[in-house]
Amino acid sequence: MRWDALFEDMEGQLAGRQRLEFEAEIAERALVDSAGVELADRLRGSLGLSIRVQLSSGRAFEGVLSHAGSEALVLDEPQHQVLIPYAAVAHYGGLSRVAVSEPSVVRRRLGLGSALRGLARNRAPVTIFVAHDGADAGLHGVIDTVGRDFLDLAVRREGEERPPGNARQAVAIAFGALAGIRSVGAAGG
Repeated sequence: MRWDALFEDMEGQLAGRQRLEFEAEIAERALVDSAGVELADRLRGSLGLSIRVQLSSGRAFEGVLSHAGSEALVLDEPQHQVLIPYAAVAHYGGLSRVAVSEPSVVRRRLGLGSALRGLARNRAPVTIFVAHDGADAGLHGVIDTVGRDFLDLAVRREGEERPPGNARQAVAIAFGALAGIRSVGAAGG
């Protein structure tokens, strides 16, 4: 009888050790898997959620996350949409723990320049917030051209459809200086 108890105890210890080794292996694999997760994947896992984006410049945006691309995200505010380059963000609040990879090779290759070219093509009025700029109001205008790493903004007064006459003030803004681009139209439109 004592032999049965001894063997049962040894079997229990072995099973416990195997369970601990299995759990340690699972934990290690989880760490390795999470090391391969990109920020864009976490953001795609949070699509449709209301999140807060705190920029390095101090400005914050809140809205429903409607797009997470390779270099920027889009938040839907009640009256606007805001395109925010990942490079301008200090931290995010309200993200899901879920990560979703981008299955489309084409979408993975579309960067910030592609989105800005779409705004330029549509002649969409925008407000551009520049990183480390003390002016809180932003620059209002229409994106004229988009280069490889910069854009030209035809500056206008807020609400002005066209600049007076042919005189326009244009400013070139490096992509690295972009903190956010807010559309003037309603969100989703």
